[in-house]
Amino acid sequence: TNKKVVIYTTPTCVYCKMAKAFFKKNNFKRGVVGVSGGVDSALTLKIAVDALGAENVTALILPELGLTKQENIDHAKILCDFLGVEYYYQPINPFLMDFKIVPWQPSKTAQMNTKARIRAVLLYNFANTRQALVLGTSNKSETLLGYGTKYGDMAADVEVIGDLLKTEVVQLAGYIGMPPEIVHKTPSAELMPGQTDEEEMGATYVDLDKVLLKFALGCSAQECIEHGLPATTVQLAYRRIDENKHKTEMPPVIKRR
Repeated sequence: TNKKVVIYTTPTCVYCKMAKAFFKKNNFKRGVVGVSGGVDSALTLKIAVDALGAENVTALILPELGLTKQENIDHAKILCDFLGVEYYYQPINPFLMDFKIVPWQPSKTAQMNTKARIRAVLLYNFANTRQALVLGTSNKSETLLGYGTKYGDMAADVEVIGDLLKTEVVQLAGYIGMPPEIVHKTPSAELMPGQTDEEEMGATYVDLDKVLLKFALGCSAQECIEHGLPATTVQLAYRRIDENKHKTEMPPVIKRR
């Protein structure tokens, strides 16, 4: 059936060692991960378990009932059970209700971002309660392009897969044996009906990552185009990078003279 997930034996990778070293340096033993059923959170959870031990990792499954696909909820639960991690299932619907009575009419964007921020609040509520660190699930493509919610899914104490482009996340997840049903799932933040990452961004991760690789090497937009990359994709990526820098930078401080 579509709900069946086969999970293979997975070896420890270098990211596990780096994550373990980070926790030791900062004197923390426990981590918490928001698990959505997608490849980013699945790989993050696997690395966390290999680095810290299943007994020191907790997953929060935070769907929006009526919007989150049941398949994603099922995959998240099955993955947690297989890896032997404690998990809590908490739909965010009750918390969303309070935002329906504010004395202004929230915009569509505000409503979408509120969902991500509610999840961040729940993750930090748990982390503070259990003396844990919040493990982020954002990849490098999302971070560079600013495809995420400030103080929402981009809020974390450490980004475990933050140096991997989306295509690299997929490759690594496949290499270590993550279930193909999760690895090759259409990426979606599931903040609104029918939403997909690539449709919302206007290009595929495969095409965007080709540009981001050049960007990381210091190439300008014009140089990317001269190297044969499609001008429309290059312009799209560089515009997003420029417009969304505020999402990855500390807020500016107004200083006294």
